[in-house]
Amino acid sequence: MSTEWSKTSWRNFPALQQPNWPDKAEHEQVVAEIAELPPLVFAGEIRDLKKQLALAAEGNAFVLQGGDCAEEFAMCKAPVIREMLKVILQMAVVISYAGGKPVVKLGRMAGQYAKPRSADTEMVGGVELPSYRGDMVNAIDPTPERRRPDPRRMLEGYFRACATMNIVRAFTRGGFAALDRVHAWNNAFVANSPQGQNYEKLAKNIDQAINFMKLIGIDTEIPQIKQASFYTSHEALLLGYEEALTRRDSTTGDWYDCSAHMLWIGDRTRQLDGAHIEFLRGVLNPIGMKVGPKHDLDEVKRIIRRLNPDNEPGRLTLITRFGAKKIEEHLPQLAREMKREGFNLVWSCDPMHGNTYTAASGYKTRNFDEILQEIRAFFQIHWNEGTVPGGVHFELTGENVTECTGGGREILDEHLINNYMTNCDPRLNAEQSLDLAFQIAEMLR
Repeated sequence: MSTEWSKTSWRNFPALQQPNWPDKAEHEQVVAEIAELPPLVFAGEIRDLKKQLALAAEGNAFVLQGGDCAEEFAMCKAPVIREMLKVILQMAVVISYAGGKPVVKLGRMAGQYAKPRSADTEMVGGVELPSYRGDMVNAIDPTPERRRPDPRRMLEGYFRACATMNIVRAFTRGGFAALDRVHAWNNAFVANSPQGQNYEKLAKNIDQAINFMKLIGIDTEIPQIKQASFYTSHEALLLGYEEALTRRDSTTGDWYDCSAHMLWIGDRTRQLDGAHIEFLRGVLNPIGMKVGPKHDLDEVKRIIRRLNPDNEPGRLTLITRFGAKKIEEHLPQLAREMKREGFNLVWSCDPMHGNTYTAASGYKTRNFDEILQEIRAFFQIHWNEGTVPGGVHFELTGENVTECTGGGREILDEHLINNYMTNCDPRLNAEQSLDLAFQIAEMLR
């Protein structure tokens, strides 16, 4: 393979999971248009995240990555974004305060508008239609016109991501994320639950600690208390969009994909000779890589060497997604081999995708107990192997949805219909997410 890289060199490699754009010229025009627009994130922020991820690789921080399976244009609203942010902030403060670890906060947001599919078409009501590939490609409405891949939607995705970034920066830097507001983060429908009450006790302890600092003359108007560091991530799926937002840093001359702070590559697109690996090897963002049960150990090693030839700490996160029933079969050998190779990695657990099933009601769902079971096994296996359980990767929402069964309110199969809102995969609601945060804090402690 040629060692020469450019932000367009991926075009010389097989690119899977790309939409069948009906008008290729229009697609190129949109890519060129986005390339002239401002970046969504900045190289200095990306470097800051990489430093924090390097701490997580050593066990001196913990990565909390969460958000929608696939963002929807219609949900790009301040209240929706605020509720999502509140849940992640709540989880982070529980894990850091009760678990004793600083938390790296990563949202699956401001760009998670595309999704991989197993086929280019699907049957809907007896009619074969182009598969829904996320709002950045087509609409979920089951008509031929709305399912037609439209590259202009990438442009709309950029502006929706820009609006999301704008309000996230305002919330995290403008006082909403201040630690003296921890009580205000408790969602109304969570507050009266057992975990909501535990959270209120924790928030009261934080208030007392801040008041004590004030009493002895310590300045509490500092950024560490009044602001929160928050980073964005999404799957780098639509390579034309990623190419358009890849920019050369004016201070270092290095290339960064400025569509998000962190990008990840999915289980379906991590071919060693594929376009996604070729593209991601040349940008200096932190990279995540999903690893499922069908992985090949030798191939995983070769991919790691290609994506991180200098073995730079914080550059690469392995996000394992085996499922509660298969993690004991696959993770021990994977952890053992990566340790033997001396790879600097952040180990993160995605307990969502391997535990998806279709309930008797016909709804796609996940069970809280199986999610928790996989997380517990993830921690125990890494402790056994002498490697570091460095983070978790959740699909969650701040809305009071009924998409995953189980949890404190014992959501049952027959309850899924009550508020099943996702267009994609089932998400944890705020109460279930907070419950998991307390469980993770206990494991860390």
